[in-house]
Amino acid sequence: MKIRSVEAIPLAIPYRRPFAFASGKATAADHVLVRITTDDGLVGHGEAPPRPYTYGETATSIVTAVRELFAPVLVGADPFARERIRADLARTVANNTARGAIDVALWDLVGQACGQPVHALLGHAADEVRVAHMIGLGTPAEMVADAVEMSDTCGVEAFKVKVGRDLAHDLAAVRELRRELGDSVELYADANRGWDADTAIVAARRLADFHVTMLEEPNPADDVLGRRRIVRESPIPIVGDESTITLGGVARSLLDRDADAISVKVARTGFTDSAKIVGLCEGLGVTTVVGNQIDGMLGTVASTALACGLRSLARHPVEVTNFLLMSDDVLTDPPVIADGRSGARQGPGLGVAIDPDKLARYRADR
Repeated sequence: MKIRSVEAIPLAIPYRRPFAFASGKATAADHVLVRITTDDGLVGHGEAPPRPYTYGETATSIVTAVRELFAPVLVGADPFARERIRADLARTVANNTARGAIDVALWDLVGQACGQPVHALLGHAADEVRVAHMIGLGTPAEMVADAVEMSDTCGVEAFKVKVGRDLAHDLAAVRELRRELGDSVELYADANRGWDADTAIVAARRLADFHVTMLEEPNPADDVLGRRRIVRESPIPIVGDESTITLGGVARSLLDRDADAISVKVARTGFTDSAKIVGLCEGLGVTTVVGNQIDGMLGTVASTALACGLRSLARHPVEVTNFLLMSDDVLTDPPVIADGRSGARQGPGLGVAIDPDKLARYRADR
């Protein structure tokens, strides 16, 4: 089996409402669908969500990288030779989500060829996982309303709260969330690099009073000394996300004591490097959780597959609800969240199909 063609299709799907966080705001899913077809007719898919305020990638840059840099390397290659392909793609620096989507599409192909779902190929640690919902910035009342809706409609009992702006406002929102949701619900916080180190240390101490379990990316990633000071003085674990976007970056961060835990994102490191990161962390006794890049339905399916595949990830709530922000999508069969849980697809590969009419409607290059 050889790769015959590689496509990068830009999409533009409106959100039902904007999603705000300390480093930016998303109002539409300007994602890129990566489609890899083999000479025997199998088709694998991956989703690349551009986040220029985090990785510097745009939909245009992702499309260009896939079409002009990566497709020539991939065409004619064996999809099973993922390590060889990984090494070839690594000759181009950065372009994290473009490479992540290619890796996801390759695993989708391999799963189809083997007649096995991706989560089974990864290790089949679980068939379903607990779900966490990511709450965007807003007024305390808006943030509480979002959480209550997800709790009532989907049974979600774990929430990641966006913070990182004015500390008093952030603490007011967390206070109201804890009061409304009760002590049994898990709350953890994500500042998206929005505070300086001194503010983050104060914030971590105050957040601990509300039984917040973790604090993600409290200060700018390049403030290395400040991050180490936060890790030393925080009463709750500090999670690396945007500051730990590669396998080598994770290793350096953990050895330098810049983080206590790591957020893994399929959109950023695909299945291959995500599994390597989880293995590294497991060996060091470091917690890993599945994060969300405001993924669409395809990215959500991939994240659930990763979490169900690896035991270390299946232990913790997985951030897979934010596809609900989108007004529509191109999958024929949306993910299902019920009783606070999400299950892995049981079909070969990712078990997804693309609706051709919706793809034609939302593609941004026609």
